[in-house]
Amino acid sequence: MRAMAYDTYGGTEVLRETRLPLPKVAPGEVLVKVRCAAVNPVDWKIMAGGLDSLMDVVHPAVPGWDVSGTVERVGIDVPEFAAGDEVMAYARKDYVHGGTFAEYVSVPVRALAAKPASLNWAQAAGLPLAGLTAYQLLTRLGTAADDTVLVHGAAGGVGSLGVQLARALGARVIGTASPRNHDRLRGLGCEPVTYGDGLAERVRALAPDGVTVVADFVGGVLETTLAVLAEGGRHASITDHTVLGAGGQWMWVRPSGEDLAALGRLSDEGRLTVDVAATFPLSELGAAFALSQEGHAAGKIVIEI
Repeated sequence: MRAMAYDTYGGTEVLRETRLPLPKVAPGEVLVKVRCAAVNPVDWKIMAGGLDSLMDVVHPAVPGWDVSGTVERVGIDVPEFAAGDEVMAYARKDYVHGGTFAEYVSVPVRALAAKPASLNWAQAAGLPLAGLTAYQLLTRLGTAADDTVLVHGAAGGVGSLGVQLARALGARVIGTASPRNHDRLRGLGCEPVTYGDGLAERVRALAPDGVTVVADFVGGVLETTLAVLAEGGRHASITDHTVLGAGGQWMWVRPSGEDLAALGRLSDEGRLTVDVAATFPLSELGAAFALSQEGHAAGKIVIEI
């Protein structure tokens, strides 16, 4: 099969298009024929060695954890799926080796969910990691209809899904973003505020009694979080471990087919959508990574296989 892989840590220069054997399909796994695979910053950070202290890497390593496609065949003891099923997954395994930027990928059934009919292949590939990150953070904090939620980084890939999910949970949502993204956020049901100096005062102007939930998807905002958090409020970050010393939670998304299916249902109900900023062919994965590294894409970056 065709795949993009690397044999050593580095930047986009270490990526190469190659041919690898079809992945083996262990018990409890399925082989997915990839239609689309989405780019996430963690993909190029791993490639650069940024998670070397946390995860083993087996070379040649194929990056990528987000996927949409069709089931090619199932392993032993997988009654939930059959060949031909349209699926999506956050296909992270316990080590880095066989990722989603390839024609085929093996996926543990625990990470797999049916593709929502309301999303096309590119959107379905862009949903799992970002959507699960937002969903698991908000539900872990017990977000409900009586909450006012502050989303740091509301216009980003995770943040924009977090805004939609908090609204789906019934909460009022305030989100930080640059002014050019304010109209887009208003369209998602969010009250936008400009980040930077004076942010705490701007949030307090909208929520004088403070916010009850803070979702930090960017990092470096703990001081602001604590300044606007109401007494008894809850907060969590996906990037800043120092929140642990301030009564918050530091979390990393977990693969979960059950949670992903819940996101799929919200999509089919019209309460959750995924913006796709750009698509690239497999051979141009390096260019897709470079666009992701710029940090300005207004939506997901997707590789079409």
